[in-house]
Amino acid sequence: MPSINLQSSVGEIFEVDVEIAKQSVTIKSMLEDLGMHDEGDDDPVPLPNVNAAILKKVPLFWGVLCIYMVTLLGNSLIIVLTLADPALHSPMYFFLRHFSLVEILYTTTVVPRMLIDLWSTHPTIPLPSCFTQMYFFSCFGVTECCLLTAMAYDRYAAICRPLHYTTMMNQGACNCMVGASYLMGVITGTTHSVCIFTLPFHGANTIHHFLCDILPVLRLATGSTFRGEVGDLAITIAFVLTPFLLVMASYSCILVTILGVATSQGRQKVFSTCSSHLSMVILFFGTVTVAYLRPEGASSPDMDQIIAVFYTVVTPMFNPFVYTLRNKEVTGAMRRLTNRFLWSP
Repeated sequence: MPSINLQSSVGEIFEVDVEIAKQSVTIKSMLEDLGMHDEGDDDPVPLPNVNAAILKKVPLFWGVLCIYMVTLLGNSLIIVLTLADPALHSPMYFFLRHFSLVEILYTTTVVPRMLIDLWSTHPTIPLPSCFTQMYFFSCFGVTECCLLTAMAYDRYAAICRPLHYTTMMNQGACNCMVGASYLMGVITGTTHSVCIFTLPFHGANTIHHFLCDILPVLRLATGSTFRGEVGDLAITIAFVLTPFLLVMASYSCILVTILGVATSQGRQKVFSTCSSHLSMVILFFGTVTVAYLRPEGASSPDMDQIIAVFYTVVTPMFNPFVYTLRNKEVTGAMRRLTNRFLWSP
């Protein structure tokens, strides 16, 4: 880090880092603007700006906490319903159960740490914690992409190949798809984390983000980041863009089948079975694509954080609402489960 030489009032010359000198000048200027001058008093001087910054975080803290609790409760409810109700023991809800589980794990990787940082006046994260967060964030993010692709294939098989559906989507095939999704997540998380954290990092590192995401950490590396950038682009294309294209291909076939249905009532019934999943695809893949595939010059730290809030905090909350409010089978299972516990002797 560059440094400069300063001379004290008694003639002593000492070396100071440039960043520290800038901060000292900034703090002095802030105190002078507030009418606070150093007159030899050793008593601490309160800084109103610091208290104001803390107060601004309080509504954000409680807002994120409420969203997180809704996410946990809603997705846990879907897991319980798909396990408890025999009517939901189908491949579609088998994938949905695992998708809800991954949503819980995915948002839990980010939100608790985010809440701690919002509550703290000096948020810091140790290097091992940053590595762990990046690993699980990549792992569950890629698993979610793969599960959304498997769910799209399930809808394609049910609508476009109904006579072969039970053969194509038997229990063994479903288990293999879910297992492959988790395996792809583990491989991606390991590859990403190891590649990035083996790069050289020197000096004080400040991440301009609320989580140890790949791109913000990659910008802190002091050596060549070519390997990390190529790896990030390759994984993004393989596990974000490719699954999205496969989902779109599945829905293109579904759309052709829907248009071939004779009655409008039949078309409406077929479309209603896909609308919930399609909504989640647009929400998740849309924000992730904007975050990871836009040009570097079009990004900024503030915009990166706003986009990240959507796909890490907000989108997982929508999953229960999309699949309960728009799905008669899930609402029926919820009603049966409620009656069983409230009215059973």
